[in-house]
Amino acid sequence: MLERLDDIDWSLLSHAYGAADDVPGWIRELASGDDEVRIGAYQGLYASIVHQGSRYEATAHAAPFLLELLADESVPDRAVLVEMLAVMAIGGDEAWLPGTFPVALVREQARGGGAVRAAAPRADHPDFDEEEVYRYVEGLSEQDRTRYHRHIELDVYDAVRAGVPLLRELLRDPDPAVRIRAAYALAWFPEEAASSGPVLLAAATDARDTFEQVRVSATALVAASLLGHGPPADLLAAPDRVTRWAAAVATALVDGEDAPDAAVTELLGWASGAPRDQIPFLDGNLAGLAGLVLERSERHAARVFAAWLRGIPTVSGSDALTMAGSALRMAFPEPVPAGTAYGHLTQDQRRLLAVLARSPRAWMLGERRFGNFSLMMSDYGLSGSREQLRAYVNGEVRSARP
Repeated sequence: MLERLDDIDWSLLSHAYGAADDVPGWIRELASGDDEVRIGAYQGLYASIVHQGSRYEATAHAAPFLLELLADESVPDRAVLVEMLAVMAIGGDEAWLPGTFPVALVREQARGGGAVRAAAPRADHPDFDEEEVYRYVEGLSEQDRTRYHRHIELDVYDAVRAGVPLLRELLRDPDPAVRIRAAYALAWFPEEAASSGPVLLAAATDARDTFEQVRVSATALVAASLLGHGPPADLLAAPDRVTRWAAAVATALVDGEDAPDAAVTELLGWASGAPRDQIPFLDGNLAGLAGLVLERSERHAARVFAAWLRGIPTVSGSDALTMAGSALRMAFPEPVPAGTAYGHLTQDQRRLLAVLARSPRAWMLGERRFGNFSLMMSDYGLSGSREQLRAYVNGEVRSARP
């Protein structure tokens, strides 16, 4: 295993912190029997080759060896390994849900990226300076910069895609955590939909006698629907609540505006906020995905918006980002012009801002203010400070933004 790892000159490849010569050591340590060694290796790889969801030259070269480890049943933490491979392939799923990965668009955007990358400074040049690559990329036109990054991302995606047959086999793995993560990962390869969809549906309709089996089934149902394969209709009336959630999400994704009332009603019930669950999509935010699926339909927009208003005070962190982000998209088609008085906003805009102003938890990530939430507010011409927003709503200041 991993016998060809040293055939690659990793010092000529780059990751988030420069030369990737530390990557092979971390890859080997993923097979260690020492928990602390494995945790350190995962931390090193996440920080370097998938830093905050970004992918690098070294990421694609690492993928075949990670798949090799995944195929060995003696390797510990294989569910974590599948999770990392999925992040390598697509970054964060919040960028794509409630759809699958738009690989056709990415392939188009990457066209010509090979030539742009070939012209970049190379690490094997005697006078190479890591800053040169940064300056080269920053100096590109916006179009060429997109080509450059998409080409790198597509290399990684295709390297992980080579493991899709293995992921389908893992739907029968003895470890339910591996089965859950394998089902989730398969959702992001639409070019494999014809082969993956039926296998996912088979996994979804297996026995659901235990907590873990229900989560396997739910994840597989959503994954199959993202690939265009709808669920059996009877699952909308399943006795288990999580199964009904998954069946409703899957039905609405496939049927769109024609989704039956039973699916819509189920999703609206979730959209107001619900406990997290061990379903990988949106990191277990079942309420968020339920609402995002319905957000796409004008027919259900008013009821989804009302559900968000009820749910926003109850959530925080990334869950609040999803819920409030959807509500902001619905209420504010355009950013608020500078100087707009609160009374000149639409009724829905005022309702939403009033809820946000009195929902301190939504602005927080743990014990600190969530910077991404404040930035999102600023994108709509609104204050990134809850105190300032509250003053605006109460008529104490005339502008939505200081």
